[in-house]
Amino acid sequence: MRITVQERAFDPAQELAQFGTGRRDIGAVVSFTGLVRDDSGSLQALEIEHYPGMTERALTQIAEEASRRWDLADLMILHRHGMLAVGEPIMMVATAARHRAAAFAAADFLMDFLKSRAPFWKREITASGTTWVAAKDSDEDALTRW
Repeated sequence: MRITVQERAFDPAQELAQFGTGRRDIGAVVSFTGLVRDDSGSLQALEIEHYPGMTERALTQIAEEASRRWDLADLMILHRHGMLAVGEPIMMVATAARHRAAAFAAADFLMDFLKSRAPFWKREITASGTTWVAAKDSDEDALTRW
């Protein structure tokens, strides 16, 4: 299990290529990469804040819960903080398992819980100022299936 919170950019293809390398017990790897999206057409940057230590503990708890629910060979959570440009990767999860169903379900679970329970705060920066990103009811609703 690898959990990383970092400011520097990462290459999703390189991270995925290294994930699970050398393992002979893996039959499936599922990954998801989240990117900075400009819904308004005026986003200049997205700033992500967190509390070091607290954030890593919360991510570890989410990852451990996924490992308890599904028979995973490995998992990775990689999340950035700081100032990010439109189109840059914000985060990535990867799960590895003997079978695809477990890998898909665990990755989906991780995304739902990271979206609503990971202690990150996002602020959109536009030419007209900054706005904190509010939690969405749809993200909370997604947790009910777990």
